[in-house]
Amino acid sequence: MSSDRPPRPAAVKIPFYQLAAFGVGGIIPIALFNIAGQLIALIGNIGLGLSAFWLGVIMIIPRLWDAISDPLMGHISDNTRSRWGRRRPYLLIGGIAVAVSFVLMWWIPKGAIVHGWFPSDTAYQWFQLGYILCWLLIFFTSCTIFEIPHGALGMEMSTDPHERTRLFSAKSFMGNLFAMGTPWLFALANMEVFKGAGGNEADGMRYVSLLIAAALIPLSIWWFFTVREPGFKVAAQQEKSPFWQDIRKTAGNRNFLLLTAVVFTLALGFNFVALLGYYIPIFYIFGGDKEAASALLGLNGTIWAVTGLLAVFPLNWLSSRIGKRGTLLIAIFTMMAAQLSKIVCYNPALPYLILIPTVLLSTGMLFFFTLGSSMVGDICDEDDLNSGKRSEGSYYSVFWWFIKTGTTFASFVTGVLILFTQFDETLVKRVDGLSGSLKELQTLTHNAPREQDLRDKLAQAFIEADKLNQHLQSRLEIFPAAAAHNQQLIDTASAIHQQLQALDLQIHALVSSPALLEAQTSTLLQQTVVLTLQTPATLFWMRVIEIGLPLLLCLLSILFLLPYSLTEEQSQEIKRALEQRNAAFEGQASSGEP
Repeated sequence: MSSDRPPRPAAVKIPFYQLAAFGVGGIIPIALFNIAGQLIALIGNIGLGLSAFWLGVIMIIPRLWDAISDPLMGHISDNTRSRWGRRRPYLLIGGIAVAVSFVLMWWIPKGAIVHGWFPSDTAYQWFQLGYILCWLLIFFTSCTIFEIPHGALGMEMSTDPHERTRLFSAKSFMGNLFAMGTPWLFALANMEVFKGAGGNEADGMRYVSLLIAAALIPLSIWWFFTVREPGFKVAAQQEKSPFWQDIRKTAGNRNFLLLTAVVFTLALGFNFVALLGYYIPIFYIFGGDKEAASALLGLNGTIWAVTGLLAVFPLNWLSSRIGKRGTLLIAIFTMMAAQLSKIVCYNPALPYLILIPTVLLSTGMLFFFTLGSSMVGDICDEDDLNSGKRSEGSYYSVFWWFIKTGTTFASFVTGVLILFTQFDETLVKRVDGLSGSLKELQTLTHNAPREQDLRDKLAQAFIEADKLNQHLQSRLEIFPAAAAHNQQLIDTASAIHQQLQALDLQIHALVSSPALLEAQTSTLLQQTVVLTLQTPATLFWMRVIEIGLPLLLCLLSILFLLPYSLTEEQSQEIKRALEQRNAAFEGQASSGEP
């Protein structure tokens, strides 16, 4: 059977070591970028007790700065003429800066001395928010320094549209391979070896971040010495252009605007609810038990990453046969199916059903993020053929800025949505304080406890229990509609307080019987878990929002994709024309002709 499609010439394969080095660079934009966006908001809210709303607000500020820094970095990279090329120096500088700033954003000053600098807990919380904002700005700027040249480099490493998809598939593959451990970071941060006996996940992330930096710094050196820029010989001869000229040209490309609108809409929809993907397993499926939920979250993240790894292969097969636009439509429909499946799969009786939408959603997202970057490269080829100038940095920077803006704007909206659901982060912090003091009390069972030590630890537990009870009483007055739920929590907290009083009365028996102290504290710790249970209305609206919003924005993205006009056949024709033009240019350069 004959086909109207012209034959596609065989692609010149990228060497494997180049493919691997470029691909591993995906750990910064795919994994670390999302860690900062999601875990800072999650741990800041449930670990530090900071307002979800204000965490969302401070996440927007770096994106406002990105509106300047991303296009500026693209322009700087396009116009760099160093002995190492246009892109490679920034892989080294940006990678090391990302590693250092990622560590420092978690090391928020704390302790009695630091608290003494501030007149109230509220003032200290504002200090924490300011510290987080400062290092988020540095971290995301470092990501920009790395990612914009890295993404632009992926577009110019090959002139073949499908080899370009293979490059960005490698980036997605390696980024998702690293992301396999990302959700386990929350689980690691909850391990006592990292957080300490009386700490929480915010304390644990301080030390987990050091492991990340230890891997990232040598990788940055490897990228710099391994990745090459085959198009630099031609690009180095083109004239440097003014910043605003590059931006106007980028903004005037219709296909680029349509593609950016598709990816921005999808990123926006799923980032609106990404954080709720942590809240629902913790507070709905596991009733507030963070340690139990962290195992499922870790497994869920592993399944997400493994699916992303495997999805690379059907992506390359599909895009070469039905074209990138058709494959992108399949990705959107797959993500819609994932959202609909959550109606059944969010089930406390069968928690592992959550893995089904994870597989579907990971497949769809791998497809659309990988194809988006590859399709921007095709648009750059079309622009190069028309204008005679390579501007991958400018195009990729604007494209990437819209993705990051969607992520951060969504963080703000998520904070508003969490407030709308009336999620009680202060309750979680108070329960953490009580359970932390009980765990410190429990550590005394490892050796023969002294009576004074027991009395000191019990006194701290009483203080935390009183703070919890005061908070619950205030909630009872503020939210009369949830009176039955809050009264149940008050009764449980009162029972724990009474058991603490009983422990105080039998202090001498506890000194002589560490086993009795172990049994009593274990019972109390089990009871504290139910105190983090949120109201039924809160949990209901979290599920409605998490399922419904992405569905609506998926439908909108399809409307943007339908008018996209750069076909597979056109991309191949552009490729052949560019190869002929560049070969002629190199021939003239080698012969010394003007």
